[in-house]
Amino acid sequence: MKEKNCCEKKTYRDSEEKRRIINRLSRMEGQVKGIKKMVEEDKYCNDILIQLSAVENSVKSLSNHILENHLYSCVSNDLEKGNFEIIDELISLFKKFNK
Repeated sequence: MKEKNCCEKKTYRDSEEKRRIINRLSRMEGQVKGIKKMVEEDKYCNDILIQLSAVENSVKSLSNHILENHLYSCVSNDLEKGNFEIIDELISLFKKFNK
């Protein structure tokens, strides 16, 4: 018997939503590469910290976007189907978010 785990679940996103998320991730990747270059070039700590803060804000913003979509799609669908275990999953997720 195959054991179920969270990795077997999938969220299907339309092509426009995937494009938006991937574009945001690509921008973050570019920001991180820029910070790496700044370190290699011995840029001023303050400037690097400002860029790190920008990346952190980008990650938080994308996380909130995905969480909002998760609540409106996955969670609401599970609740409509009577799958109240999703509440435990959400509690665990919020605990990880608030560390």
